[in-house]
Amino acid sequence: MSIYTFREEDAERFARAHGPYNVKGNELVFQKCPYCHGGSKPDKGTFSLNRQTGLFQCKRSSCGASGNMIELARDFDFDLGDDVRRFYNLQNFNGRFQKFKDAHRVTESKEAAVKYLKSRGISEAVCRKYEVTVQPNNDKILVFPFKDAAGELKFIKYRNTDPGEGSKEWCEKNCMPILFGMNHCSEGGRLVVTEGQIDSLTLAECGIDNAVSVPIGMNGFTWIPHCWTWIQRFTEIVVFGDCENGHVSLADTLKIKFPKKTRVVRVEDYQGYKDANDLFRAKGKEAVVRAVENSEFVTSSRLKEMAEVESVNIEKQPCISSGIKDLDRILTGGFHYGGVVILTGKRGDGKSTMASQFIADALGQGHNCMIYSGEMPNVFVKNWLDRQLIGKAVLTNTEIDRCNAWYKGRLFVYDDTDLTEDDDETKALVEIMEEAILQKNCEFILIDNLMTAMEEAAPTNEALYRKQSEFVGKMAKMARRLNVIILLIAHPRKTFGNYMNNDDVSGSADITNKASIVMTYSRVTRENEEPDPDERRLSVIKNRLTGKLGEVLVYYSEDSKRIVGPDKKFDKCYINPTINGDVEISDEEMEIPFYADED
Repeated sequence: MSIYTFREEDAERFARAHGPYNVKGNELVFQKCPYCHGGSKPDKGTFSLNRQTGLFQCKRSSCGASGNMIELARDFDFDLGDDVRRFYNLQNFNGRFQKFKDAHRVTESKEAAVKYLKSRGISEAVCRKYEVTVQPNNDKILVFPFKDAAGELKFIKYRNTDPGEGSKEWCEKNCMPILFGMNHCSEGGRLVVTEGQIDSLTLAECGIDNAVSVPIGMNGFTWIPHCWTWIQRFTEIVVFGDCENGHVSLADTLKIKFPKKTRVVRVEDYQGYKDANDLFRAKGKEAVVRAVENSEFVTSSRLKEMAEVESVNIEKQPCISSGIKDLDRILTGGFHYGGVVILTGKRGDGKSTMASQFIADALGQGHNCMIYSGEMPNVFVKNWLDRQLIGKAVLTNTEIDRCNAWYKGRLFVYDDTDLTEDDDETKALVEIMEEAILQKNCEFILIDNLMTAMEEAAPTNEALYRKQSEFVGKMAKMARRLNVIILLIAHPRKTFGNYMNNDDVSGSADITNKASIVMTYSRVTRENEEPDPDERRLSVIKNRLTGKLGEVLVYYSEDSKRIVGPDKKFDKCYINPTINGDVEISDEEMEIPFYADED
């Protein structure tokens, strides 16, 4: 399952960032390999990146690095848009964070680190307080230890201080992403968030308390679930990110995640400089302090110039694959963010199974998901999904443990056991969905089937239709505002033939009017032919994005509970069989610096 559609410009962007390089046909040949840097000699021209496929390889036998753009995004601080935002939820991550041996010890700041930070205006005292050091065998590589509020090491980031040598920044693999500087903050009051570690050190140098920085740039927000509760303890957030082309991009997502407490440093207070450190070195401490104090809430007008709207290629927009190639072709790549998808079909035909498999494939692509089931207890939902993931009718305890480890921290289910008959389940569900999206980074939400609960509670059809319409309207607004995909399962009317249209969906016509995509899932019947018990028809009967409609034949396996295309390949591997808990990493296995003795 591919989680990323390769673009030639991504290969070229990586080459420009990690070159120098030469173009030889379809190959971008680097002067030095970003992984081994050519070895001790050093060898040149051993690393190549293909412009048509995104595949790379180092020909040095002692290195042998190879892979694709996803590996490059994983191993280097390189932006692939939404894929980088989900950097720590890729298929080879599986929710396991490193546990650092002796991580409670204090990192010794070495002279090379002190010297470099002094060149950026940051004192030795601040350098040692934040435990910034260099690699044991390379004093040009800065090491930033990220410790949580309790002082426990969770994340390590490296920065190359020699711009002509290799990658600029990268992270220790499979670390828990958190904010740099959390262990030096006093809870309450104002929290200033910067884009780089040197910027947050700059604020500390200027005497500004509670200064932190994000781990992997403006597009990396995987830290939010791990810092959500901690951030709630502050009354306001001031964003002091990089200002480029008159815009502070870091503020965009933070304003969505924390709308009531996010302030932004005014563009004019950057005085033409890119970030806090540049401003500090050019204009001094007072300019930095004034920029923070003058920060303001940003109110945007709902009237916008059309010329300011970004022009995009729909075929290249990020989306979540359905897992069925023929359906993806109709949907121009898969399910696109910012819309509601409705799936309908006869009772018993298997639309819940189809929706559950969409969840499996979304998880397989590294996306966090949430499920609400209005018709089945959560234990049955879990059992069905686990069987699809493993591909077996009966699961062993070991296989169940593998499923739990694989989607731990990435898959959530709505639990209504504490609701009473007087509680408004729709209102409670909307609140939990926002929590799942904002706190847990859920991007694919399955609602199966809230309409049933509404039918039982509504006194009349008119009241039911109004309630359904209001709910779908809220879902559509939420999907657009928070840029997620919401899949709603809806029952059809009782009177329809073998083919359905939008009017056949049960309830108000507003349900399908407010959806971006409407699909039907049904068994296949043909005149004068014995039906194939495993054959199903999946039809797109509304597609607001492109207008492209169509249908595909899919096939169901009773043994695996899986649904696949005409190739009938039911053996997809979702879960690595070796997954089993956390990994403890010793000092010898990491490139982290030596630790000083506690005494």
